[in-house]
Amino acid sequence: MQNPRQIAFLALREVHRRGAFADAALDRAFGNSQLNDLDRRLVTELVYGSVRRMRSIDFIIDKLATKKSSQQPPELRTILHLGLYQLEYLNQIPPSAAVNTTVQLAKENGFSGLSSFVNGLLRQYIRLTDNDLNPLTVTNYKSTVERLGILHSFPEWLVKLWIEQIGETETEQLCEWFNQSPTIDLRINPLKSSIAQIEAAFKTHNISTSRIPNLPQALRLNGSIGAIQNLPGYSEGWWTIQDSSAQLVTHILGAQPGETIIDACAAPGGKTTHSAELMQDEGTIYACDKTASRLKKLKENADRLQMKSIKIHTGDSRHFPEFVNLADRVLLDAPCSGLGTLHRRPDARWRHTPENIQQQSQLQSELLANAATFVKSGGVLVYATCTIHPLENETVIRSFLDSNPHWQIEPPTIDLPVQPSPEGWVKVWPHRHHMDGFFMVRLKQLKNE
Repeated sequence: MQNPRQIAFLALREVHRRGAFADAALDRAFGNSQLNDLDRRLVTELVYGSVRRMRSIDFIIDKLATKKSSQQPPELRTILHLGLYQLEYLNQIPPSAAVNTTVQLAKENGFSGLSSFVNGLLRQYIRLTDNDLNPLTVTNYKSTVERLGILHSFPEWLVKLWIEQIGETETEQLCEWFNQSPTIDLRINPLKSSIAQIEAAFKTHNISTSRIPNLPQALRLNGSIGAIQNLPGYSEGWWTIQDSSAQLVTHILGAQPGETIIDACAAPGGKTTHSAELMQDEGTIYACDKTASRLKKLKENADRLQMKSIKIHTGDSRHFPEFVNLADRVLLDAPCSGLGTLHRRPDARWRHTPENIQQQSQLQSELLANAATFVKSGGVLVYATCTIHPLENETVIRSFLDSNPHWQIEPPTIDLPVQPSPEGWVKVWPHRHHMDGFFMVRLKQLKNE
C-alpha cells in the first residue's frame, strides 16, 4: 500500500477505535508499506497532528455540520479530521488537494454516499477562512480556559492548572510550544568521540547543528535529517539521542569513576549510559526496570555505546532488599504522566485525568521512599520526572522531606542552562528553556553521627 493518506487513516483508526498509542499505530502502519522519506514524513505529520489538534478539529465539525463530531460515524470523523487538519494547519498542501484526497478517502473506505457531505463541509470551511470567519478565531468563548483549550487543543483541566502556575500569557506560549514538532538532541559519547568531530561529520552530510549552553555533550539537530541510524557515527557509538533536559538530570546526579550507582527505573537507558560516560565507564551501575522488553532496548543502547559498567537488573525496584545501603548515588527517574513532553507524545494530553495523576503521585512517593534506602550514609539521590505537574514533583518531594528529616535538598553547584528555584530544585518549562519539560532535585542523606 502506497497511499500516504490511506496509511494515515488506518493508523488514526487504530488510535480512535482501539485506543492505540499514536506512535505504536504509526509503526504498525509503516510496517505494511514501502513509503519514501517524503511520504513517511507526511503520514507522521497527519497522524500526530490530527491527534494533537483533535479538540480544535472537533470544534470546527461541531460548528459546520448538522451532527456534532461525537455523533458522526467514527471512521467518517477520522476522515474529516484528516481533511480539516490539512486545511487548517498544513499551508504547504493546496486546499484543492486536501479536499479531493479526503473525498477520495471517504469513497474508498465505505462512505461513498457521504462523499458529497465531506466535500461540502471542507469547501464551506475554506470559504469561511477565506473571509476571515474561521470558527476557531471568531467564536466568543465563555472563558480564557475554554478559549485556550479549544484554540490550542488541550483539555480544560490542564489549561486551568497551567494558568494557576504561570498565568494566562505564559500558558498560551506553553500551549503553542507543545503544538510544535519536537527537536532532536544528541548526547555525544566522549569515550568514543568529541563534539567537534561530530559537528564536522554532520557538516559533510549537510546537516546543521547547534550547541546548547552549559551542556557540554549536547548537540541539537536543525531541519530534516532522515533515518537516525543512517547518520554518521550512529553504529560506531559516537552519540545517542537524548533531549537536553534529560542530559541535565545526569549532570546533577554527578556520578564519579569507581562509584556504585543504582538507576532505579532505568529503561530505555539514556540516563544510565550517560552516567557510564561521566564515570568513564569505571565503577558499577545497576540498571533496574520491571519491563524486560524495555531493558532489552537498554542493553542494545549500552552495547552500541560499548559500555561495560552497566549491570541489568529486572524487577520492581520497590522489592530489591539486596540494594539497601549499597549505592553512592541513586537516580529515580520516576514513571510519570509525561506532561512535560506533550510535543513528543501527541495523545498524552487526552489520556490523563486529575484522578490518574493523583494515583501516579502515590506510586512516585512509594518509589522514592524505597529508593532512598539504597543510598549509603552521606550519599546522594536524584529524583526526576518529565512532567510539570506539581502533584508529581514538588508535592512528592515536600512529603518525602517531611517524613525523612535526615534528608535535605542539595542545590546544584554546577553551571546549568536553567536556574534552580529558591527551594533548590530545577524545573524546566519548555516555552522558557526550549527543551522538554522536566523536574529534578538532588537530595543528600545526612551522615550518621
